[in-house]
Amino acid sequence: MTEKAQFLGQVDKLTASRTLHGSESLCKLLRYLATHSLEHPGASPKEYQIATEVFGRQPDFDPHLDSMVRVQAGRLRSKLSEYYSTEGIEDPLLIEIPKGNYVLTVHPRTPNVPRNNSVTTPEIPPAPVAAVVPPRRWVSLLVPLFILLAAVAGILADRYLLTAGRSSESRAVNEISDAPVSLRTFWRGFLTSPQEPWVVFSNAAFVGKPATGMRYYHSPGDAKAGILDHYTGVGEVLAVHALDKVFNQLHQDLRVKRGSLFSLDDAKNNDLIFIGSPSENLTLLELPGTKEFTFEKSSAENSEGEVEILNVHPEAGEPHSFRAGRSGENLLEDYSLIALKPGLNPARSVLILAGTTTIGTQAAVEFVCQQSSLDELLRRLSVSNPRDLKPFEAVIRVKVTHGVPIEMQLVALRKVP
Repeated sequence: MTEKAQFLGQVDKLTASRTLHGSESLCKLLRYLATHSLEHPGASPKEYQIATEVFGRQPDFDPHLDSMVRVQAGRLRSKLSEYYSTEGIEDPLLIEIPKGNYVLTVHPRTPNVPRNNSVTTPEIPPAPVAAVVPPRRWVSLLVPLFILLAAVAGILADRYLLTAGRSSESRAVNEISDAPVSLRTFWRGFLTSPQEPWVVFSNAAFVGKPATGMRYYHSPGDAKAGILDHYTGVGEVLAVHALDKVFNQLHQDLRVKRGSLFSLDDAKNNDLIFIGSPSENLTLLELPGTKEFTFEKSSAENSEGEVEILNVHPEAGEPHSFRAGRSGENLLEDYSLIALKPGLNPARSVLILAGTTTIGTQAAVEFVCQQSSLDELLRRLSVSNPRDLKPFEAVIRVKVTHGVPIEMQLVALRKVP
């Protein structure tokens, strides 16, 4: 077998491994670097090339402003180290990406090195010529010593790889953004996936005509009516803008999609941010719902048909439901739900940001985009490290003036197992 065939075979083995399973972007990057190293030996591709040719970035991509390529390369280095210390421990070839460039290198595995080529087993000095130990006894003493040294080398290799992985992750976090700590802590889970997070905004089904009046689609009586699903609330529009600003700070792109075009296939391997309640963002009805706070149609007098947030297990002093407050036709107060939960793929996250009205939805997004409110939320959740952020559900009260959310207060919070 030629060296090229061996090299490509090792690349195929890596992309099919458990370590890289589900990391399509990292596999794509690995194949690209492998092809480049064969076509241009010793030459490192530019960040701009990788960003545009591998990750589909636009021609105006600026590596000085966007560290995405460096972050992804760091993640691939960590995955390669993980592979060669676990399922690839017996592989004869070692593929690496030296730091400082993007040249893929391959070289034979150094024999008798159990974990990592950078950890060597100390040499055993030869026995003195005038040794008085009989040969058989000398061998019986030396074998246990070799075993002990090999075990020590293995432990050192494990610790080295663990420390290297943590250091790489720490560097990646620092490279991602110089945004406030609370923003990085809260959004960290949406910055590590190979794919950009999806923002799915609600666009409810309407019937009627804009010129003569529209209303929400009601299935019993509107089955044959033409549906309009390309309208959305002003709160959702401003919410997408707020998220875009925050993720720009975090040097991460977003993919925006309206709810009526979203499918469960999109939900399998992506982090998702839903903007709007299930009454308008109908895709949420197909996913596992929230447990402590749910959206329901109100049955209260003068509020029939409107949406409220049901408090499933009220704690002391809490109401059984949260409803928007009005004075005539003017909205004075709204309530919003903020819920973080695992996705259909447990490795991915789902964040629901929804109000009982479009203004409440805007407020929910602004709450998780502002340092002061996130500081309070993380403090109440006792979270200082991104790894400590677990699923939760929260309700906020929103004071509204002239259709603008002006004050937000966290009024109920649950950690969800």
